[in-house]
Amino acid sequence: MKGLIKDKEMKNIDSEMRQELISSEATAMSMTEEEFFAHFEKSMISNQQFFMYYRCAIMEIETKFKVLNEQFSINSERNPIEFIQSRIKSYGSLYRKMIAKDIPRTYAAMEANIYDIAGVRVVCSFIEDIYRLADCFLRQDDIRLIERKDYISEPKANGYRSLHLIVEVPIFLENEKKPVKVEVQLRTIAMDFWASLEHKLRYKKDIQPETLGMLTSELKTCADESAALDKRMQVIKNIISGEI
Repeated sequence: MKGLIKDKEMKNIDSEMRQELISSEATAMSMTEEEFFAHFEKSMISNQQFFMYYRCAIMEIETKFKVLNEQFSINSERNPIEFIQSRIKSYGSLYRKMIAKDIPRTYAAMEANIYDIAGVRVVCSFIEDIYRLADCFLRQDDIRLIERKDYISEPKANGYRSLHLIVEVPIFLENEKKPVKVEVQLRTIAMDFWASLEHKLRYKKDIQPETLGMLTSELKTCADESAALDKRMQVIKNIISGEI
């Protein structure tokens, strides 16, 4: 975190004034990015504990999918999951999200209003694996579904496809059980490859407008072709396994 504070005067705010700054919701709503990072530096222990909750929730989610993958490998002689990735949003991403949602720059506000602080991505072999895994995962009695968005059956306008689940999972600490929200994304290898490339294009700043338009159109075509390929591969797999 060192070096993130640009306003040198923030370093001279004494402890009492800093506490007043953070505890005031009116001030928290207007906190600048420099003040936000300064708050995180000052309250590092609270910061570590806050993100520890989300790291623990990620471990819970990953374990559940790994267990399902093991079971399916025994029952059907194959692993439906190719790989699992996870991430926790950076401070910069959280700050921009708080600005977009117009919420106070506090831990409580983040926890209550930002559902994708922790994210788990499950990449599967076939489309049917996505829905099968999601159904099994959501049937577990300690998982509470908050929101489901199916961008596979209804892709975004740019061609993005994935199944998004916002869930709440309990983590068991020394003296408490705490529910934590996690975003789970399930997609095929083709969907993941496409999303990775589209993400790089979206954050590339030096592309000329005409080039950007051409690449956006080309990516949409690639998304449609990838979706068609996923469906063809599913049919081939079903024929091999005798399902059709």
